[in-house]
Amino acid sequence: MIINHPLLGPRDSEEFVYLGSADLIDRPDWESRTVADDFHQYQYIRENIAGDNRELWYHEQGDQSWLLVTRNTLTHEIINVELAQDVSRSMGRGK
Repeated sequence: MIINHPLLGPRDSEEFVYLGSADLIDRPDWESRTVADDFHQYQYIRENIAGDNRELWYHEQGDQSWLLVTRNTLTHEIINVELAQDVSRSMGRGK
């Protein structure tokens, strides 16, 4: 599988480490009244999506960037690739 890195161009997926769902970017508020339940949900409860899914991939054997990859889990077709830091910034997280 080839991942088209936004900065480095097409790279073999063997250069990357898969983390999981991109939902991990949206961490719960640690000051919430329901913080224990929120973090349990965040850490352990995952959807097993058949179809388009947003995932986090780490470019371990390259520039060590985090990517948000939109991939179809049935066909492995990669639909979109973004730098995770850009997505996080657009959500108001990070500087």
